[in-house]
Amino acid sequence: MTVHFIGAGPGAPDLITVRGLNLVRSCSVCVYAGSLVPPEILENAPEDADIVDSAPLNLDEIIDLMRRAHVQGKDVARLHSGDPSLYGAIAEQMRRLKRENIPYDVVPGVPAFAAAAAALKQELTIPEIAQSVILTRTSMKSSAMPEGESLTSLARSQTTLAIHLSIRNLEKIQRDLIPIYGEDCPVVVAYRVSWPDEQFLFGTLSSIREKVRAAKITRTALILVGPALSAQQDFRDSALYDPNHVHILRHTRPDKST
Repeated sequence: MTVHFIGAGPGAPDLITVRGLNLVRSCSVCVYAGSLVPPEILENAPEDADIVDSAPLNLDEIIDLMRRAHVQGKDVARLHSGDPSLYGAIAEQMRRLKRENIPYDVVPGVPAFAAAAAALKQELTIPEIAQSVILTRTSMKSSAMPEGESLTSLARSQTTLAIHLSIRNLEKIQRDLIPIYGEDCPVVVAYRVSWPDEQFLFGTLSSIREKVRAAKITRTALILVGPALSAQQDFRDSALYDPNHVHILRHTRPDKST
């Protein structure tokens, strides 16, 4: 048997990968992350599959469930929201499985920041404005941020920030980022991206907190910050498709005389 850690995507049931969906259809045990995984995906599990919500379980209970499946020779579809490599808490699960010689693999999924950019019809890396995307969070009740990964440290790049798990920490985000990005830096809050109740709030570092408070958004939201968010028209074309840019798949410049 194998435990398959599967990225279920941000919410829309058709944003799971084909590989992930095929595994859900074939596994005898399906363990999913509470309200973060759409029920439509679970409907693809075999009729006789054991379907377990992991939300009320602790790590020992989750591993015990996988251990029993291993003894019974049953494959496990372990569904996480988004992409499991980002804030998926799969590292400790895989560590325990490795100790017990229980086979596992990982299937990537569509992360929330990519789904948000798609819904916004927004490229996050704009030529000469932002060429990096930093995925981060802030410390609240969860584990502390490592030394050197404070929001102020990361913000010195002044590139695009995708801040996870921090919607209730907007006061600190404003306090840390306004001195670096400025009060008028654009911000987008993406709430439950790709779900039926998806919502986007647009503002600046100085205004977004009041807008979030008025909308009563307290969870399941991603915060995008950076000048690339407002650069829709005034930027140079990338070199990739420039007719004068030569690369391995386009060896010569076009003959302008023809």
